[in-house]
Amino acid sequence: MYIADQTWPELGNYVAAESLAVVPLGSTEQHGPHLPLATDHLIAESLARAATDRTGHLCTPTVNVGVSPHHRQFHGTMWVDPPQFRDYVESMTRNLAYHGIDRVVFVNAHGGNVQHLREVGRRLRDDGTMYAIEWMWDESIPDLVTDLFDHPGPHGGPKETAMIMHIARDLVREDRLDDARDGGVVDLSSDHLREHGARTFYDAIENSENGVFGDQTDATPEAGAELFEAATDQLVHLIEWLDAQPRDALMAPAHVDPQPGERR
Repeated sequence: MYIADQTWPELGNYVAAESLAVVPLGSTEQHGPHLPLATDHLIAESLARAATDRTGHLCTPTVNVGVSPHHRQFHGTMWVDPPQFRDYVESMTRNLAYHGIDRVVFVNAHGGNVQHLREVGRRLRDDGTMYAIEWMWDESIPDLVTDLFDHPGPHGGPKETAMIMHIARDLVREDRLDDARDGGVVDLSSDHLREHGARTFYDAIENSENGVFGDQTDATPEAGAELFEAATDQLVHLIEWLDAQPRDALMAPAHVDPQPGERR
């Protein structure tokens, strides 16, 4: 159920019976010479809409711009700074609480958002507003990703390329797949740009001249469909699990006894 397509009386019927919402989030940032800047938010919205179509739960509009300053050297990349991102997402999510939502799944498709969504979830839980949890699509199906691709890459690689081939194939510049592979980094080793245990880089361009990693030529629409269905299944299971939990079980546990101020 997409919130923006509903009327307010219809949403009143929803919150009378349900208390869960799904919030998709991504980015508008470079994904190499072959993928659109919309890659992350397209994936997040498509998965969120597919899963909520199956479960009947509420899906909000997508947050399209995320925490992406590490891609800023590439044309067109947009970003918001972390404090503003956290405050915006928290404020928007509190809107849902005002209408009766007490649990949220942040359907996230951008790695730069992860720690900040976790922080927002902690804020909302610590003050008793709601339980909000971050979910990252590729982390839900790691075995499938590694089975399908020898070099999946952490950004702009064949896993994201295959997903966009499935979701919006006309946006993939398939004639640039070789360029993406040859101008990027196929195998990002664990000691790349590290010195004596310290990470010495901050921006993607320091790792890859064209901003992407992995072997994009391994991507196919069929692999994208397999990834999409598997990730959607995982998201559906998460939504159903969260929906079934008692609210008290989701809130922060009490301080150990004796409680502060009890004077015993």
